[in-house]
Amino acid sequence: MIDQSFVLIVAAGKGSRMQSDLPKQYLLMNGKPVLMHTIEKFYTSTKQPHIIIAIDPAMEYFWKSLCQEYKFTIPHDITYGGETRFQTVKNGIAFIKKKQLNLQEIAIAVHDAARPLIATNTIDLAFEQVKVSKAVIVARSCTDSVRMTTADTNYAIDRNHIWLVQTPQIFEGGLLETAYEQDEEATFTDDASVVERLGIPIHIVIGDYKNIKITYPEDLVIAQIYSKV
Repeated sequence: MIDQSFVLIVAAGKGSRMQSDLPKQYLLMNGKPVLMHTIEKFYTSTKQPHIIIAIDPAMEYFWKSLCQEYKFTIPHDITYGGETRFQTVKNGIAFIKKKQLNLQEIAIAVHDAARPLIATNTIDLAFEQVKVSKAVIVARSCTDSVRMTTADTNYAIDRNHIWLVQTPQIFEGGLLETAYEQDEEATFTDDASVVERLGIPIHIVIGDYKNIKITYPEDLVIAQIYSKV
């Protein structure tokens, strides 16, 4: 039975597509760093999971100085990112294991630091669903027309069968640990794809269009607008 909740906020990326020397999770949105907004969403959710952030070790002093500057006091642990996202999540799982918990009795969410607009009710719903399904992702239905390409041609596919995957992605802790014992593969684009390789079905919780991932400079502008809607 799952009786504890954790969230690993992945914040170790360089954010090269933002055209900024500073990684996107540290850029300001509405007057404070993006990562702080993301942490606040989980802290203010009803579930209030234990918060862990995975950062580049070279940025630890900078992050702690930001916390002092912005008087940011929400409790959180720090672990370090790896060379890839896969390695970063694997490090986070190892960090949680050091707490000597039974991983089969906890839920572990993995969330992108650059998704600061996740709705708290979506967080709560996903954590509740993982008690039943063991593997849950937040996603939204596709509204655009979609085409599949091959080496020779392209063709339309039914968008009603397409889901745009977001985070958080939440799993029973023991299941996530087992999944990340696999060798890393290029096809592992998110945590669900890692878990799915074990033959585990993935349950979808419907997200919303505002839960964007800040990737390009214009995304930060859009996120600031969405945050006020």
